[in-house]
Amino acid sequence: MLGLELTDGQLRQFQILTELLLDWNQRMNLTGITDPAAIVTKHYLDSLSLARAVPRFDLMRLIDVGAGAGFPGLPLAIVFPKLQATLLDSTQKKLRFIKYASDALGLANARPLHMRAEDAGRSQKHRERYDIVVARAVAKMPTLMEYTLPLARLNGQVIAMRGSEAYEETNEAAKAIDQLGGEMFSIEEVRLPTLDKPRYLVAIDKIQPTPERFPRQAGQPSRQPLV
Repeated sequence: MLGLELTDGQLRQFQILTELLLDWNQRMNLTGITDPAAIVTKHYLDSLSLARAVPRFDLMRLIDVGAGAGFPGLPLAIVFPKLQATLLDSTQKKLRFIKYASDALGLANARPLHMRAEDAGRSQKHRERYDIVVARAVAKMPTLMEYTLPLARLNGQVIAMRGSEAYEETNEAAKAIDQLGGEMFSIEEVRLPTLDKPRYLVAIDKIQPTPERFPRQAGQPSRQPLV
């Protein structure tokens, strides 16, 4: 479906990741998806659908904003070993799982980052440093753009993974995208096996530097979204 050929080693890594996810999920709430087949579709294939929007991940610097239990960052790191993936989340327990899973899978190209997106966007170490910024089910689009576009380098790209309201949400975020230095590039529909509703990849190009006043202080983008 996605045109990706996985090695036996990579398939084994996904099997181990499933086992780890289900084991840890008994002790902490990492995911509401506990059926192994559903994990493959809703976590792994959904994550790897990003390959439809990005022709080449190798040698790129990617940051997964609001990584949660590690999706889409961990599957991408497995399939694209030359990708440098940073998985950002503000919840320490989820990052502990990401670190443990990365070590168990031998993923030298995936590292957790305990930070709020707004703080990362204001940090010289992370601001405008990434080729690709991805986010899945993190926030409404105007807020999400303020979380993500400051992290993308000039001529980089933000890809938001959205549901059935992708077009409407993207229209609502048009002014925010413009203010933050972005430009709408494409919205691509993705259909996954066994799922009735399609998913959408919303790609935003970073065409200008983000003004220094963005992102605003932690919490403000969600309380007062740019409109």
